[in-house]
Amino acid sequence: MKKEFFLNSKYPILLSLIVAVALSCERELSEEVEFATFPNNPEIFIDGFSGGLQYFPFAGSKFDAFDVDTEVKYSGTSSMRLDVPNFGDPGGAYAGAIFPDQTGRNLTGFDALTFWAKASQAGTINEIGLGNDFGENKYLVTKSNLRISTAWTKYIIPIPNPEKLTLEKGLFWYAEGPENENGYTIWIDELKYEQLGTIAQPRPAILNGKDEVRQGFLNDQTALSGLTQTFNMASGLNETVSAAPAYFDFNSSDVNVAQVSESGLVYILGTGTAKITASLGGILANGSLTLNVSGSFDFAPTPSRAESDVISIFSDAYDNVPVDFYNGFWEPFQTTESDDFSIDGDHILNYTNFNFVGNQFSNPTVDATSKPNFHVDIFILGTIDPAVNLLITLKDFGADGADGGGDDEIQQIFFVSSDFVEGTWNSFDIAITLTNKNRIGQIIYENINGSPLSNFYVDNIYFFNE
Repeated sequence: MKKEFFLNSKYPILLSLIVAVALSCERELSEEVEFATFPNNPEIFIDGFSGGLQYFPFAGSKFDAFDVDTEVKYSGTSSMRLDVPNFGDPGGAYAGAIFPDQTGRNLTGFDALTFWAKASQAGTINEIGLGNDFGENKYLVTKSNLRISTAWTKYIIPIPNPEKLTLEKGLFWYAEGPENENGYTIWIDELKYEQLGTIAQPRPAILNGKDEVRQGFLNDQTALSGLTQTFNMASGLNETVSAAPAYFDFNSSDVNVAQVSESGLVYILGTGTAKITASLGGILANGSLTLNVSGSFDFAPTPSRAESDVISIFSDAYDNVPVDFYNGFWEPFQTTESDDFSIDGDHILNYTNFNFVGNQFSNPTVDATSKPNFHVDIFILGTIDPAVNLLITLKDFGADGADGGGDDEIQQIFFVSSDFVEGTWNSFDIAITLTNKNRIGQIIYENINGSPLSNFYVDNIYFFNE
């Protein structure tokens, strides 16, 4: 990506001086020569924006959610006012924006982004942080679910590694939706960077600190997730933020098997075993990824049915309908995680740590009246335990078209270990027996009866006619 550098009028003169000196074999640079550096101004909003700051709302957000308030403030004459819209507001579904300085600033002298804030009601800000510039977002930092109260409180977002921020444009960003469908107001004041000196005991992690072992395949690539940095704060509490991959230095125990890019993307290049680890600021991160690569991936059978005979939920062979999610996370009991991947343009769903998971397509739901059959391809990794029990549920949302509206209807399909052949894809075609099939909105997969099934692939999920 092209990087833009902004020079003021004195720097061309300096560059000419450097060239002239460099051409002379008998002279060295004078100790009085000063190299160009970027501003290290720590201020973002102190009774108004510092020079160079801009306001860019996110697409789909309420564009006029931001204002300057001269009535409510923590200190001085004004504060930032963020008006989160009500659910269904035609002006935007949420409040969210970035506040960049396109010139860029040198933030290496600071260890935290700090601000004072209060709200018209207690709430939880979905995401807030720094490093979002509507560009590469190379050094993005995200604090998720920041709890805010009605009293002015100082908040601290630690920087994972300030040494990386020699030229940062994304100084501040946030995204927050309605609380229980109701909008409210947030005030932020004294927004700036600080060198606190009380942020200690860094504990970086990848994969949320877990040591994972996965089967890998030639020419596969997967993104490392769960990248975090945790500090102990002056309060004695730990503070964890999500950190962009560029903060980390990645290592592979065998670069002939797998390599990791600066963006945290793991490329599988050969057969064998490779262990992926990382460090941040010279400190080894908790968590690792061990890849066992035995060969190429065995793809699911390519569907042969005509496009006109199919309503596709997930398949590269057809155009898929709009899908809300392929891994519906229903708290607090779901443990299932996704490690979805693509090989040579063929996308595969991979469910790990499986207990239950759902695909949802509610906007709009699917009318399968003319396509009253369900197809899915499943590949179970490793040896198939005799105790494997898998339940797939198809749910029609009923006349109101809403999940849980009191008129839902379900069809449950039971699978046992003998329904699966080890080491290959298993294709299933099932007749839909629902009384009504015109508002199907969910497909749910569940481990039942103490089943040990923990990791499997899914592909080609669709409805079809004969």
